[in-house]
Amino acid sequence: MKQNFELRYASHPDDAKMYDTEENREMFLVETVLAPDEINMVYSMYDRLIVGGAMPVKEVLELTAPEEIRAQYFLERRELGMFNVGGPGEVVADKQTFRLDHKDALYLGKGVRTVAFKSLDASNPAKFYFNSAPAHAAYLCRKVTKADAEIRELGALETSNHRIINRMLVLQVLPTCQLQMGMTELQTGSVWNTMPPHTHNRRMEAYFYFDLPEKDAVCHFMGEPEETRHLWMKNEQAVISPQWSIHSACATHNYTFIWGMAGENIDYDDMDGCAATDLK
Repeated sequence: MKQNFELRYASHPDDAKMYDTEENREMFLVETVLAPDEINMVYSMYDRLIVGGAMPVKEVLELTAPEEIRAQYFLERRELGMFNVGGPGEVVADKQTFRLDHKDALYLGKGVRTVAFKSLDASNPAKFYFNSAPAHAAYLCRKVTKADAEIRELGALETSNHRIINRMLVLQVLPTCQLQMGMTELQTGSVWNTMPPHTHNRRMEAYFYFDLPEKDAVCHFMGEPEETRHLWMKNEQAVISPQWSIHSACATHNYTFIWGMAGENIDYDDMDGCAATDLK
């Protein structure tokens, strides 16, 4: 088993205007989220969110506290939300075992001492994508499926953005401290998400793109509305979105993405919209 940990500092929007392609990718793109028998994590100074992935194949992977967070165990002062984007797997949290099938989610609260990931079929391994944020209270661990989600259907095929938003680890489904997560599924023929876009200075966000064929790519749009930038991304990569940045995308094929937020509040609808015609 190998556990990798990387620290990313926050950027002022005035500084981000000066970044070239390479610098933008270094600051905001998480290229390797899932790798066989590894746990990969990026710690962002934006609301101290951790973006990570665990892909057990031949081994059971145990999540340990990196030296940088100065904790006895990973969830000593944190909460964690995850989605399985691969084959069937199990997560063992202390003495509780949760089976997660494809696109199932799991919330683990502050105080869980041990977290281990395993696949039930090495030929079709589980792929656990997770976000973790600081927590002030302990809430019950809970598995959430799409059947439990609060669902919103938005857009239309005519505007290339027909999508199903599965709000799964949100206040309307279960209590959390600050972490919110959900999954948006683009329907066949649709390629745009979160358009028109928005910002929310009260929360940062991370996107994880998957269900994208190997030869296709997604273009993630970010930056201030009047000073936008873009990142070309591949399947199963993630991007860190600052509070001041829009977060939208268009791809060469329909896809699914997982969004995770942390920050000042847990009001999903607290956002500042901007019209597509105002973007520069």
